[in-house]
This record gives sequence, structure tokens and C-alpha cells, in this order.
Amino acid sequence: MREIISWNVNGVRAVHKKGNLAEVFHMKPDILCLQETKALPDQLPQEARDPEGYHSYFHFPTVKKGYSGVAIYSKEKPLKITRDLGIEAFDQEGRLIMAEYKDFILINCYFPNGGGAPERLRYKLDFYDYFLEFIDKLSATGQADRLNKPIIFCGDVNVAHKAIDLARPKENETHIGFLPIERAWVDKLASHGWTDVFRHFHPEKTDAYTYWDMKSFARERNVGWRIDYFFASPEMLEKVKSIKILDEIMGSDHCPVKLTLKD
Repeated sequence: MREIISWNVNGVRAVHKKGNLAEVFHMKPDILCLQETKALPDQLPQEARDPEGYHSYFHFPTVKKGYSGVAIYSKEKPLKITRDLGIEAFDQEGRLIMAEYKDFILINCYFPNGGGAPERLRYKLDFYDYFLEFIDKLSATGQADRLNKPIIFCGDVNVAHKAIDLARPKENETHIGFLPIERAWVDKLASHGWTDVFRHFHPEKTDAYTYWDMKSFARERNVGWRIDYFFASPEMLEKVKSIKILDEIMGSDHCPVKLTLKD
């Protein structure tokens, strides 16, 4: 079995200092995907930058330090690493890293939050649209098709899809992260054949969240949101054995999600 863990760490240096990053590495995932790393590689201590037994790859913003950023740690060396969507406005924020393996392609992505100034919601929606175009091309006519490889993408998508995916849907109907226009994009994603792996295996599971507001101590009360996902192409879904939210792992306002592949 191979295990992939995805986690928005809200600062990789912070979770390393607290010992939570080591806690996840002790679980010995085959691949660890991090989002919102908020650090350049040379700002990390050796054990976080280049942990023993792993190949490490980073993508970080070119215009703003201490912001965004993604990383992949992999026991198996990928055949190829790609860091760009091909649009400068998106790539300069360091939000995507893609690893090609012999039997599948993995995309780790930190989607924009969309809060704050109105133009950031527009940026988020534009990112959504282009990302879907990107993965559709990859699955239909690009390298993945030529090499006959299924695709999975993971990360903080920054939207709760259905009412079951957050503790207080009524109160958040007009809030960023649960707006109808954001949720409609996930509907579109599904209509294009991309499956929310957690809901595939746990269609009716309630109180299953991956993010909690720290200021209101929401985690202690489990007043959360499920905004961290694995999405799979049809061929990739067949390879998945199970998926689990690791809500016992602390250190961030998000918790990790673990995907287990079949032998």
C-alpha cells in the first residue's frame, strides 16, 4: 500500500518547531503534500527541508515572502516535477506543484482564499476556472493521456461543497468559502468526472471537518469546515483503498487528510 498525506500547515516552520511535522513524518507516508508553507526552502532547518528518506520539492511566491507556498516530500523520486500552471498571475503566488510517477500524476495545490478585497474573490474564481481547464487538458489530451496515467489532486480548495461539509451552513451562506458561485465550481468539477474521494467513501458522514477557526476556539467544539480534499480522475479512483481525516494531528488550523492506495 502507498499512503499520501495532504496538509495545510499554515506555516511549515511553525509546525516543525511545535513537533507536529515530525509527528506526521513518523507515520511514514510515501508522499506528504503541504500547503501554505509560508517559507523559502533556505529558511527551513535541514530536517524540514531535506528529511531523511525523502526527496523534497517546493514552490513559493516570487512577489511576496511569508505567504502561500506548497511542498511535496516523496520517498520515490518522481519522474518529473512541474511548478507552473502557465499563467504568471497564478504562478507567482507559488500555489501548485505536480509530480509525475510511473503509474499516476499527483497535483498538490493551495487554492486562493478569496477573502479581503473584492478582486481577490475574482482572482479565486479565475484560478478555479483555469485550474479545471488545466487538469481537463492534462487528463484528455496532455501528457497524462499519452502515458496513460490517472490523476489525483489534493490540497486546500478553500470551499465547503455541501451543507454537510461545514458545521453552520445557514450562517455562512453569504460568506467566502461557502458562496453559491464557489460551490457551483465544485459541482462543475464533479460534472467533468473528478470525484471528491472522501465523499465517495463517506457519503453521509457528518461532523467531518479539516479546518477550524483558531480565534474562536472552534476546534474544541468541532465547529469546522471540510475544505481540504483529494479529487481523483475515474481511473485514479479505482486505485484508492481508503481515505481518512487525521483530526488528532494538531499544530495548524487545518488537519491532515490521508489517502491510502491499493497494492
